[in-house]
Amino acid sequence: MTTEATSPSTSVSRTGRQMWTRTRGILLALVLLLAAGVAIAAVQSGAKHGRLDPRSADPYGSRAVAALLADRGVSTRVVTTLDQARAAAGPDTTVLVALPDLLTDRQQSRLRHATDTSGGRTVLVAPDFPSASGLAPDVTAAHTPSFDTTLSPACSLPAARRAGDADTGGGIRYVTTVKDAEACYPSDGLPTLLRIPQATKGGDTVVLGAPDILYNNRLAKQGNASLALQLLGSRPHLVWYLPSLSDAPAAGAGERDFFDLLPSGWVWGTLQLFIAAALAALWRGRRLGPLVPEKLPVAIRASETVEGRARLYRKANARDRAATALRSTTRIRLAPLVGVPVSQAHTPEALLPALSARVHGKGQSLHDLLFGPPPGDDAALVTLADRLDALEREVRRP
Repeated sequence: MTTEATSPSTSVSRTGRQMWTRTRGILLALVLLLAAGVAIAAVQSGAKHGRLDPRSADPYGSRAVAALLADRGVSTRVVTTLDQARAAAGPDTTVLVALPDLLTDRQQSRLRHATDTSGGRTVLVAPDFPSASGLAPDVTAAHTPSFDTTLSPACSLPAARRAGDADTGGGIRYVTTVKDAEACYPSDGLPTLLRIPQATKGGDTVVLGAPDILYNNRLAKQGNASLALQLLGSRPHLVWYLPSLSDAPAAGAGERDFFDLLPSGWVWGTLQLFIAAALAALWRGRRLGPLVPEKLPVAIRASETVEGRARLYRKANARDRAATALRSTTRIRLAPLVGVPVSQAHTPEALLPALSARVHGKGQSLHDLLFGPPPGDDAALVTLADRLDALEREVRRP
């Protein structure tokens, strides 16, 4: 019965404990990052369920506004497609676009064409670049947000003057070139609420920089309720447009790929992660100058060192380097025995004649043995080592 011999582990092999020690920090960081992501997603999904939905009683829903409008005779209808919103636009209707940034350029153009000629009111909730200019004429979103939450009207708009201070800040500020536009609730000189009259039919467009006055948990603060009721209750009918996944892009708009569906924050976050990974790679791979020799804490046997190097050569199939090392060491040991300086041990013209005088009739074989080509396989390498040992024994023989 035969048993298969297993090669002993060498000094370069890592144990399971060493691998765990080297990787446990990375694994712990990944686990913490995953747990934090799950926790944040759970908190945000629970806190903002039904955001800006007039049917939702959640803190970030808008059911309270719809209820107050109903008490004043204003009907509220929720629509989730562009065609429904366009069809509902009219002189006696206010169209509120809750999430304008979800609309494509083509959808924005079609909605703006329908509302500009309807004679009613259009309320845009926190449109950012480029949806602000796509839905409101000559309006541009400023790149710097407003950090002041509660602002004063500072304008002649009757609805704003009656409401007084309101939570229109903390969102987006705007710039407009419309001369007769009413700019209210400024922050650092830029308004957070704009009313832009239509050129015909007496309609208008209201651009609201922050949705806070529509939230259930903010409606009772400051003059939020008054401002929301006046902006949304100027017509007997309110159409609350909530763009959704079922709202297919308009014909000719083209399909949106996966990256178009990702929020811009995820793209910037991924870019920052790549930059951090590159910096970490540079940090881990840096070299601070040449290596410094250090005394080993323990003595290592020469045979173990030779065995370890031999295993490395074998793993890399480096027969040429192994043969070069064997021949070079043999030449260095043979040179003093035949009266050749060690500095000329690797010169065939100096070493071979002296060896031929000691070993008669082997001139050509000595050249092939000491300076020949590398062996073609492992068996030839073993034969080379045996022949070198035999030559050295013969030279040392008295």
